[in-house]
Amino acid sequence: MAFRKAVKGTALIGGGAIATVFGLSHFSQYRNKHGALVQVQAAEAAPVRKDHLPTREQQLLALQSGEEFDVLVIGGGATGCGCALDAATRGLKTALLERDDFSSGTSSRSTKLIHGGVRYLQKAIMKLDFEQYRMVKEALEERAHLLQSAPHLSAPLPIMLPIYKWWQLPYYWIGIKLYDLVAGSQCLKSSYVLTKARALELFPMLRRDKLVGAIVYYDGAWPLCLLCALLLG
Repeated sequence: MAFRKAVKGTALIGGGAIATVFGLSHFSQYRNKHGALVQVQAAEAAPVRKDHLPTREQQLLALQSGEEFDVLVIGGGATGCGCALDAATRGLKTALLERDDFSSGTSSRSTKLIHGGVRYLQKAIMKLDFEQYRMVKEALEERAHLLQSAPHLSAPLPIMLPIYKWWQLPYYWIGIKLYDLVAGSQCLKSSYVLTKARALELFPMLRRDKLVGAIVYYDGAWPLCLLCALLLG
């Protein structure tokens, strides 16, 4: 009886989730077509690329000379380098300060993932939150853009989730498949289930006790240290 109730509950959650995603997807497309936002064409910025980059000594002298800058960015991680690049390409005179090597702080400890936000999708479905759903769609679009525009820096990354409770296997499988469904044509590779034997073959250090199997899905990944170096170059 408990087994039948669990299966029925999983089926109801799955069906409701698919209906929710379908409805949110159509509503999102409607808002994109009929939204009140007006697109404004950006003005062309002056080119900032130089034939010869200044040396470290020249840059330090420029900072110490009392020269005025429009923007001062403190921290040479992913966020700092991105802000500095954005300001410079808008024609603002920009200085960036980093006490250590670039991307050696918080950026060096990140997951290096280009993810679409699978946890946000869970909140969107469970709480019927359209803003969370829209966040997932935007993140998936950004992921696709980065993977397409910088294939030398980024690549699809398989992520394996070990499952230790039998009911989690259909539960997570439905959630991950909905993640693939929301991604649509931007889905990197289809998710799939691994048996216990196959999961242990790939990762023999997994805890064997009560292991049911595993689920593999794909997100993007890239090296932030190299990205920061290229942004500053």
